[in-house]
Amino acid sequence: MYRSNRFRLALAATVACAALVPAATAQQAESALEEIIVVGQRQAYRGDVALKDTPQSIQVLDGELLQDLGVVKLEGALELASGIAKQNNFGGLWDSFAVRGFAGDENFPSGFLVNGFNGGRGYGGPRDASNVERIEVLKGPNSALFGRGEPGGTVNIITKKPEFKTKGSVAASAGSYDTYRVEGDITGPVTESIAIRLNAAYEDAGSFRDTLDSKKLVASPSILAVLTEGTTLSYEMEYVDQDVPFDRGIVAVNGDLGALPLSRFLGEPGDGPINIDVLGHQVQLQHDLNDDWSLLLGGSYKETSFEGFSTEAELASGRQPLYSTNRYLSRQRRQRDYDTEHSVLRGELSGTFQTGGLTHHLIAGADWDKFNIDQFQLRYRPGAFATGGAITAGLNAIDVFAPAYGNLPTPTATVTNTYEKQDAWGIYLQDQIDITEQFKIRFGGRYDDFSRSLLNRAAALSAINPGERTYKEFNPQAGLVYAVTDEVSFYAGYGKGFRPNSGASFAGALFEPEKSKSYEVGAKYESEDGRLNGTVSLYTMKKTNVLTADPANAGFSIAVGSARSKGLEFDLNAKLPADSRLFVTYAYTDAEVAEDFRDPNFNLAVLEGSPLINVPKHQANILLFKDFEVGTGTASIGGGINHVSKRLGETGVNFYLPSYTLVKLLASYEPTEQIKLSVDVNNLFDKRYYASSYARLWVAPGTPRTVTGRVSYSF
Repeated sequence: MYRSNRFRLALAATVACAALVPAATAQQAESALEEIIVVGQRQAYRGDVALKDTPQSIQVLDGELLQDLGVVKLEGALELASGIAKQNNFGGLWDSFAVRGFAGDENFPSGFLVNGFNGGRGYGGPRDASNVERIEVLKGPNSALFGRGEPGGTVNIITKKPEFKTKGSVAASAGSYDTYRVEGDITGPVTESIAIRLNAAYEDAGSFRDTLDSKKLVASPSILAVLTEGTTLSYEMEYVDQDVPFDRGIVAVNGDLGALPLSRFLGEPGDGPINIDVLGHQVQLQHDLNDDWSLLLGGSYKETSFEGFSTEAELASGRQPLYSTNRYLSRQRRQRDYDTEHSVLRGELSGTFQTGGLTHHLIAGADWDKFNIDQFQLRYRPGAFATGGAITAGLNAIDVFAPAYGNLPTPTATVTNTYEKQDAWGIYLQDQIDITEQFKIRFGGRYDDFSRSLLNRAAALSAINPGERTYKEFNPQAGLVYAVTDEVSFYAGYGKGFRPNSGASFAGALFEPEKSKSYEVGAKYESEDGRLNGTVSLYTMKKTNVLTADPANAGFSIAVGSARSKGLEFDLNAKLPADSRLFVTYAYTDAEVAEDFRDPNFNLAVLEGSPLINVPKHQANILLFKDFEVGTGTASIGGGINHVSKRLGETGVNFYLPSYTLVKLLASYEPTEQIKLSVDVNNLFDKRYYASSYARLWVAPGTPRTVTGRVSYSF
């Protein structure tokens, strides 16, 4: 009933927006509007400072580039960003990535923003890219503005907004492994002061993995109202309904990742998919006080749910016959029912003023955040296995070379039954001062008051009830920019940050939050005509209070570990002569353990200097496009190379995922301005590779060669 009501609400809003567009078109024709209202809303936490004058590295991934590349997921978009590495994505159920080597809490999706609101909190499934206007990858410490987060950087998705000009597009695509997708995007005015937009996509996708397929419906109706000449009000809804199979990937047999075909599924088809539902709302009011000052008021509310069964490899060596038989894999079976609610309110004043010949770009604001997490999980777990013992039904084992599906033991043991509440509020201030036209300095800080409570409702764990804990943190930041010429500038930045740890110690105490320090220097270039821009940056950072295994209490953790990362990044965008476009990124990342600790999952000793899991030292992307005319139409051909070096595949073990280099080809043809035909080939040479890993028995294989054709019509 709950899911049905949410679907009806989303459908009603979507239909209402769709119905308004024809009316808007007719009204526009009747009134013969000679002037189109152009409205652009500000981004919170950003102010009015140009990107080239910002003392940090910021990479922008434009939505048009993503469309040219056939990117339909956030994961695919972030492959283009320097310094971002794929992490364990919880069986394909969410987006997980490390920025400059640091990944955050492995028990939750990575924290990314959507229009400045935290969109990664909760269980929203893999993020679709259908309504992306652009993605900003804000490198370096951002806690002094956004609040708690990883020191490596922040990903902010800017969605498509309503426009006061009727236009739209529809597209359909078909690809390898029976993957089909349709998209629609339409916007236009309802009146001279109200515009709407509807963006939606539906996907029915097969997989190179045996027996697996997924379905997804996303819709994002939105409204923009011009209340007065300097005041706008916007609303955007997010609706997601996904059915995604839980897939822990393949296993390394006796250390050999090539022993099994990439298609081999080692779960149970009878588990069915995990169902993910999302219903979210965002509202923002912008009031321009004058030409120099603007007030932003915003709020968001989002519900997510995540439920279903999974069968996944047992990781405990004492219960795993694969290590001795090299054939039979014991498995757990789990039932999960997770729900979250997330609410945000924020207000921000930004503007420019003069003092004594100095120009100040000020941002001052406050926000309030409430996040509730309800988790219930049951588990069936195989018993102990002695080398040479019999493969009994109780092991729930599968022959990895000749799998026979159908064993579905009932999960009965309660693993998780918790209700967690996180309440936070914060205030922040940032001032960037133009000392001269060439020299600018920035300073600022943020104060956070964060409360967390955890109620453990499991009867067997009733003695461990952590209660509530409050953290108060102040995080400063500082930076400077010096423009050598109109095209070249140098910058430096420093910041502190924090991120709360989830869970509790053996004694029931909630953990201290992770704390971090980060330093960055770099140079930026932007040509006078804007056709060439690039950034090179060097950074170093360290964080403490990382969770490690409690040496005195098996199965519990303590917050005493530390990690560090340093590296170099290079980004280049160029529009070359002869209608060519070039996109280049490179990252060197040296992320490692800063002092000896014990891994909290397997209690293995991890020595100082050990690499962090899934973080390659080298990553590079090169894309080149050539546009030309064909008859009365236009065409484009392009190609790209993506290289990722070897990465640690399991913490505390000498197990590495091999490096890989993938090649893609793209071609498109537009016989008219309205029609576009395109085809892309990913992994052209059908390279066998592995995207990420959590352990030797949970390795996510990369997709083999795929071919996708797409046709779109714009109006």
